[in-house]
Amino acid sequence: MSVTWSAKDLKNTNQPAATGLKRSRNDVGNKATVVLGAQWGDEGKGKVVDLLATEADVVCRCQGGNNAGHTVVVEGKEYDFHLLPSGIINTKSISLIGNGVVIHLPGLFEEGDKNDKKGLKGWEKRLIVSDRAHIVFDFHQVVDGLQETERQAQEGKNIGTTKKGIGPAYSSKASRTGLRVCDLLGDFKDFSTKFKNLVHQYQSMYPALTVDVEDQLKKLKEYAERLRPMVRDGVYYMYEALHGSPKKILVEGANAALLDIDFGTYPFVTSSNCTVGGACTGLGIPPLNIGDVFGVAKAYTTRVGIGAFPTEQLNAVGELLQTRGHEVGVTTGRKRRCGWLDLVIVRYAHMINGFTAIALTKLDILDVLDEIKVGVAYKLNGKRIPHFPANMDVLQKVEVEYETFPGWKTDTSAARKWNDLPAKAQNYIRFIENHIGVPIKWVGVGKSRECMIQMF
Repeated sequence: MSVTWSAKDLKNTNQPAATGLKRSRNDVGNKATVVLGAQWGDEGKGKVVDLLATEADVVCRCQGGNNAGHTVVVEGKEYDFHLLPSGIINTKSISLIGNGVVIHLPGLFEEGDKNDKKGLKGWEKRLIVSDRAHIVFDFHQVVDGLQETERQAQEGKNIGTTKKGIGPAYSSKASRTGLRVCDLLGDFKDFSTKFKNLVHQYQSMYPALTVDVEDQLKKLKEYAERLRPMVRDGVYYMYEALHGSPKKILVEGANAALLDIDFGTYPFVTSSNCTVGGACTGLGIPPLNIGDVFGVAKAYTTRVGIGAFPTEQLNAVGELLQTRGHEVGVTTGRKRRCGWLDLVIVRYAHMINGFTAIALTKLDILDVLDEIKVGVAYKLNGKRIPHFPANMDVLQKVEVEYETFPGWKTDTSAARKWNDLPAKAQNYIRFIENHIGVPIKWVGVGKSRECMIQMF
């Protein structure tokens, strides 16, 4: 079916009338595949992106900053990424940092140089940075720490941020006082004035904040020249990628659904939209150009920082998952809290994102357990509730309803295909798949890309 616009249809536009203009509903150009976290982050998205990036032409980051952490293991080498898209490893693809990302320039170059020493050569030539991306300044990071201290003093608890300046940078963006990459690469005199005004604004709110403005500006001018060759108009670049020759475009979400500023466990969330809408707003991709949306979930649940965690196990099981899973934050170095798989939150993430398939990671961590529990519903005052609570006080009070499965007590780390997995592990996977109503496309049983079993 096609849609035709006539001169009559276009009579109210300022453009010359176009006759015979036709556009098929299916002729929308290339589609982007999006990979998103389905829990509280740390699900192993980097592995899935790395797997798909081997065939991708463009790999994009759409939101967040260097508060994210993705670990990718290739040929025995372990790379840690915070701002760089995981696809930067693929020498045949372009990596794009989109307008929705907030960029700490010292962190970006430090990360690139560190991975360069591990063998990531030529990364600067494969990286494109959107000129509309906002900048995280050093003082944003200091303010992040000051805000956490204030919360602790006033409320007796903080949010547990990474103190990477992400929240303050997005606050500057929302209050329309933020500075973007295009500002830095424009008239530096104008940029300097705006930078000084922004510093003054924060100092008026936080009198203890000290900033060596001239030293910061000197460094920023140096970063600007190193950054300049990488900067492009991100919207136009994405448009050409979507509507030019056939290309495989991959979007790598940072953080996860339960950390989304709108849909997560607010206020214990990040400051950006890390659900599927963030791919559109953070890169300039129309919804019609979103293709597959892959959710990534661990075979259990982890969370860094504070906030409600209904299936958390503050016992030997939680300790075993933490130890066997090496559950330590890539960005913060903090131990992750661990608990049983919570299908209420994965199903909730699916409601928002519309996953077309799921990657289930770290199944091998469960190999030694005698029995395995899965959270399937929440009860409040003895009654099942059909929704995921918005109010964190309510979420703290829910009772989790579990299904219990016998453990398989078999090492799965060498499994490379479905039939290599024990029957009890297969049953566990099929239950998850059927309960969420989304097919599981990959099952992870180890760190490297070879350990991802592809189901279909």
